[in-house]
Amino acid sequence: MKNLKDAILGEKINKTRIVPMVTKITIVFMIFILVSNFTTNYINLTLNRTILVKLMKQLLTKDLKDLYSFCNNQYDIYEFNNDLDGSVKAMEQKNIAEFKRNKSVALGVGMQGELLFQGYKLSRQEYFSDQKILIQMKENHGTGTTEGMINFTFAGDNYLGMYKFNPKWNVFLIRGEELTEFYQESSNVFKLVSIIIIIISLACTLCGIYFLSQILRFVSVITAAILTMTRTQKMELINLTGAVNDDVTFLGVAFNSLSSTINNLVNIFRKFANQDIAVKAYRDREVRLEGTQRELTCLFTDIKGFTYMTEVLGTDIITLINMHYDASIKEIFKYDGVIGSIIGDALLVVFGALEDSKLNKSLSAILSGYKTHETARNLRMMMNEKKEKIIAARGSLTEAEERVYKAVMIEVGVGIDGGLVFYGNIGSHDRMTNTVIGDNVNSSSRLEALTRVYKTPIICSEYIKQDVENNVPDHGIVFAPLDIVQVKGKTIGKKVFWPILASTIDADMQTDLDSFSIGLNLYIEGNWKKARPYFMACKLPMAEVFKERTAGACPKDWNGIWTMTTK
Repeated sequence: MKNLKDAILGEKINKTRIVPMVTKITIVFMIFILVSNFTTNYINLTLNRTILVKLMKQLLTKDLKDLYSFCNNQYDIYEFNNDLDGSVKAMEQKNIAEFKRNKSVALGVGMQGELLFQGYKLSRQEYFSDQKILIQMKENHGTGTTEGMINFTFAGDNYLGMYKFNPKWNVFLIRGEELTEFYQESSNVFKLVSIIIIIISLACTLCGIYFLSQILRFVSVITAAILTMTRTQKMELINLTGAVNDDVTFLGVAFNSLSSTINNLVNIFRKFANQDIAVKAYRDREVRLEGTQRELTCLFTDIKGFTYMTEVLGTDIITLINMHYDASIKEIFKYDGVIGSIIGDALLVVFGALEDSKLNKSLSAILSGYKTHETARNLRMMMNEKKEKIIAARGSLTEAEERVYKAVMIEVGVGIDGGLVFYGNIGSHDRMTNTVIGDNVNSSSRLEALTRVYKTPIICSEYIKQDVENNVPDHGIVFAPLDIVQVKGKTIGKKVFWPILASTIDADMQTDLDSFSIGLNLYIEGNWKKARPYFMACKLPMAEVFKERTAGACPKDWNGIWTMTTK
């Protein structure tokens, strides 16, 4: 049996409380009912007060006329007996005797704010402190307006009143009522009605809960079934026996239909998501916006001359790219690579992300890089065969065909780096993607760009070299040092290497590598003159850039690091 708290507020699943629909509907309607009734009551209060103010204005006007006449009579008496205190006392006592409220006030205010008399039951005041109103009355008097309605302060309270200038006493006669005291009775009525509204609303809410529970009883059945599935992580059908024909029942039927096809959706999901994401989604039953810092290897490959290819091939470039990627990605998957992103001509691959992979991430990246070059080479060979067939049939290619042939001769560069990166899902709950973010990701892109400078198929960092040499015996890779480079956007130099498959190195290539290595050491030390002959003797493509550099003198501030000015 559920306890009362769970019945009203719902059960908690993974620290999230599933609030029943009946509770939500009841709370919403209760709020609307209370707001509606209180608003109506307040509007009624406001309208009543407007009427009360009109009535009070009429009463104050009548009292002020009586006060005006009485003050004129007292002035005549004062002129007869010259007893000012007696006349003032008489005016004050008359008003106080007629007041029904404690803070009612009748004042005789002089031109400088002095009080001729003050009919006031509470403490006496020395002068009329509301200078703003006094100035207003004086200005009105100067323009011929001797009476009117005013809102003023007296003894720290706010008043509604009427005034009239008395020329005999040369004072402004003011009759006023304190607003809080004046509105007290209507405020008491408002409070009483509000209490009645609350009591009636609570009674209606209890009745509403009962009827809503009966109408929406299958909502709780569906919710309970889904909560059970959430706990057991199993999709099952909801028992809708006895349900009426309404939209709630339809909701349950729709869920059952979804439940019966969920395995097919999982299979489809596996085709569009990376293997590690699919495995985690199947295990956790969800894909979250989350990520962790991991030590991974990143391979970045880019198609060279892509702008020219796009201009020549147009939309046909998609077919060419898909042919290249189809073969390359299949090889990458063999080495447990995970596709980080595909951006047109660029492909980012992550190694080491699969938890059950037993392959060395850096060696896998190098071998995948060579497989990428191999697929590009095979594609070029296939295109070359088609060219030969056309030439054999027609004798030559047209100018347009020559441009197309040049465009389809796809070549790639590969850059590889590794280290700590952020790996996970980013985006929104509506659309997310699996990605890798970090300095080493950017570095792999910069290293790929260097393949255009040094004319090598693959360039990697020292991290890759150490990872392979320290963790993989008989790895079959020779790491030929290329240079110490400070790529654009960085402030320090970085050693870069050409990872060569040992099986492809013959005697002549080894001689060239040895010559290049000696020249590179002299070049880094600043002895460019001695280094140049070794570069000139080397037939490997990366020696060309050093032949150009050492043709001149070594810079005086040379520190062995070549600074790149472009990405």
